[in-house]
Amino acid sequence: MTFRKINDNDKKWIDKFIKAHWGSKQVVVHKTIYIPSELNGFIAENRTEKVGLITYQIINRICEIVSLDSIKENEGVGTRLVELVIKQAKELNCKKIWLVTTNDNIKAIYFYQKLGFQMVKVHVNAVAESRKIKPEIPEIANNGLLIKDEIEFVLKLNYG
Repeated sequence: MTFRKINDNDKKWIDKFIKAHWGSKQVVVHKTIYIPSELNGFIAENRTEKVGLITYQIINRICEIVSLDSIKENEGVGTRLVELVIKQAKELNCKKIWLVTTNDNIKAIYFYQKLGFQMVKVHVNAVAESRKIKPEIPEIANNGLLIKDEIEFVLKLNYG
């Protein structure tokens, strides 16, 4: 397994990958529209197959993880991708890394806490607002839970 930074040649693949995992090439979180193919990030590859993607942005020394997807679960792909973002954020003297997931995403809630992220806020019914921007967001997750709340996680770094 290899990991590398996103480059311009990856943009079409990222659009297709995000559309397959998020319903369109846009990600809408906290009423903000993101186009992951326009963000920084890392790709995980297993030989010639791309098996994971993380995208992020840094504004005012605060890093936001916008998307994380792995098609190889329980093999360390997601963990390594997050570790790469943490390393990058530290190198750029970021104060913290934050992200949002939804209440139905039980695996992500566990995953981020296991990596040291702290749950700091629940934005009740925030997904209803995101659906106004991106109607493709489903009402019910594959696990049967209603998708309604955004949960904010933070990992504080030692830079300020």
